[in-house]
Amino acid sequence: MTEPSPPAPSAAARREALRTLLATAGVDALLVTDLVNIRYLTGFTGSNAALLVHVDGDAGSRLCTDGRYRAQVGAEVPDLEPVIDRACAAALAALAPQLGVQELGFESDHVTVDGHTGLVEQAQPVTLVRAPGLVQRLRVVKDANELAALRTACGIADTALAELIDGGGLAPGRTEVEVALDLEYRMREHGATAPSFAMIVAAGPHSAVPHHSPTATPLRAGDLVKLDFGALVDGYHSDMTRTVVLGRAAEWQRELYALVAAAQAAGRAALVPGTDVADVDAAARGVVAEAGRAEQFVHPLGHGVGLQIHEAPLLAGTSSASLATGMVVTVEPGVYLDGRGGVRIEDTLVVRDGEPELLTHFPKDLLEI
Repeated sequence: MTEPSPPAPSAAARREALRTLLATAGVDALLVTDLVNIRYLTGFTGSNAALLVHVDGDAGSRLCTDGRYRAQVGAEVPDLEPVIDRACAAALAALAPQLGVQELGFESDHVTVDGHTGLVEQAQPVTLVRAPGLVQRLRVVKDANELAALRTACGIADTALAELIDGGGLAPGRTEVEVALDLEYRMREHGATAPSFAMIVAAGPHSAVPHHSPTATPLRAGDLVKLDFGALVDGYHSDMTRTVVLGRAAEWQRELYALVAAAQAAGRAALVPGTDVADVDAAARGVVAEAGRAEQFVHPLGHGVGLQIHEAPLLAGTSSASLATGMVVTVEPGVYLDGRGGVRIEDTLVVRDGEPELLTHFPKDLLEI
C-alpha cells in the first residue's frame, strides 16, 4: 500500500533544514554553486547563479544571477534578495564580509581549483571552509512535490512505451535511432520537457553492451531489444529499462530473461528502510552468481533518481549508505553475453516502511513482439 506523503516543504523550508547542517559544520554561511542544488533550495531554473545561505536566516541570504534573468529571478524566487552580476560566485564571496560571515562554507566537490583561488581573493578576510555534499544530504529523501513530479515522469515513460509497441514501433527494419526518436517524440507529446538522458536502444548483439548508443543498425527478427529511457518533468527524471524479443524467443533468451527477472525481484524485495545498500546489491547479485553468471553482471544494482538521473544513494557493494523512507532508487540488474545479447530490467521505486512504491508500471513479463 502506498503511504501518504507528508506535506511538501517550500524552498524556504529546505533552506531552513540546510541551516541545521551549517551549524553542525561550523560555518556562518554556505556558498552554493551547483545549479542543481540551487534549484532545489530556491526553485530558480536559470543557467547562471550562485546562492549564499546564511545560518541566521534568509535576511542575510542572497541569490545572484546575471542580467538575462533579472525578471525570471524575481518571478521564481521572490523571497530572496537578488544580486545581479555575471560572476555570481565571486560576487557573493565579496559580499560575505558585509553579511557578517567569518567562516564561509563552499561546495568543494563542485568548485574548481582555479575557482577556489578566485573565491579566496574575493572573500578576504573571510575564511573558506570545505563543505561538500550538504545539500545532497537533504536531497536524498524526496518530499511530496518531488514524488509527484517523479510519478508523472514515470507515468509518461510508461505511456510512451506502450504506445510505441501498440503502434508497431518495434519492428524488423526500423533502426535503433528511429526507435529512439519515436520514443522521445511520444514522451514529449505527453508532457515531458525532454528525455531524462541519452536513451539506449540496443538490438541484437548491441543489447549486450550496457550503455550502447543508438545507431543506424536495423532491428531484426529474433533480436533482443533493450530500451533504457526516461522522461524529464519539472526538472525530475524517470528511469526504466525493458527488454523485449522481436518474434518468438529462443530458449537461451527465455532463460536469460528469467534469471534477470528473478534477480530484479530479489533486489526490489530488499528495499527496506535501514538496510545497507550493499546488502540490496548483494540480494540481486547473489541470484545471478548462483546461476554462474556473476562476471556478466558488470554494474551496480541501481542508483538514486531525482533532479539528476544519477544521484545518491548508489546501490553497490562498495557503498556504505543505508536506505531511508522516501528515498527514490532504481533496481536494474543486467546480464550481458558478449556477441549474443543481454537483458536488463529496471524499475524506479520509492523506499517505504512497508513494500516499496513502484513508479514504473509497464509490464515486466517477457514480451515477444
